[in-house]
Amino acid sequence: MEETELLEEENELIPVAMQIILHAGNGRTKAQEAIKFAKMQDFDAAYEALKEAKENIVLAHRSQTTIIQNEAAGKSYQPCLLFTHAQDHLMTITSEVNMTRDLVDMFELVMKNK
Repeated sequence: MEETELLEEENELIPVAMQIILHAGNGRTKAQEAIKFAKMQDFDAAYEALKEAKENIVLAHRSQTTIIQNEAAGKSYQPCLLFTHAQDHLMTITSEVNMTRDLVDMFELVMKNK
């Protein structure tokens, strides 16, 4: 198979990978906003940003889960480096969002006991 033929074949994982990257990236942005709000001691805004971060992570995770469930049911997909990258991106950002929640909680506790 020639290189041009490989490029012309549509890999159905690519749009899913882009959705995962998009939503996970939005989650990261919201987590970063939460830290900024916490530094300003606006904890209501920080927790709202964290809620939005988690909502974005859930959207990204749903996209990934659909592919995994389809594959478990017997559907096969072409290997896709972008999908692998998207999964890594999601895993990393999920950890960041979880750690950010802990940081905001700790910062709020410190500020209340100051």
